[in-house]
Amino acid sequence: MKYILALFLLAISFQINAQTEANTWKTLGKITYKKEYDELMGFKVDVPVFSDDIKEMEGKEIKIKGYIIPVEGYKSHKEFIFSAYPYAMCFFCGGAGPETVMEVSAVEAVKYTAEQIEIQGKLQLNDSDVNRLMYILTDVKLVKESN
Repeated sequence: MKYILALFLLAISFQINAQTEANTWKTLGKITYKKEYDELMGFKVDVPVFSDDIKEMEGKEIKIKGYIIPVEGYKSHKEFIFSAYPYAMCFFCGGAGPETVMEVSAVEAVKYTAEQIEIQGKLQLNDSDVNRLMYILTDVKLVKESN
């Protein structure tokens, strides 16, 4: 009986963890925008307003699945853009919003692949520097390569 209970609890733990990881991009999508005048740009820009759910994630380690968006060729990179969607559907190709991409700074270079991968790192929020993305993941490590 103990073994059945232990297996049951282990299965629930895996299911909760899988649901949490699957919902990370969904949670990051819970933003609104406000218009603010930017002195440097000389006009009003959209500034992200992060939900409480997102603010709770700031500074914490998160695991997230997605796709590498090559910015300097198809090679290994320590710094790259990570997207919820494949290259052809990503924010930079006009198929998604800015909440679906993040800047990544990895501990070790991650080899480019067009397949989905899983990474883990510390989430930083950016609502003030218009030259950077609103989500920045630092100290990133590759968790799972493509299948």
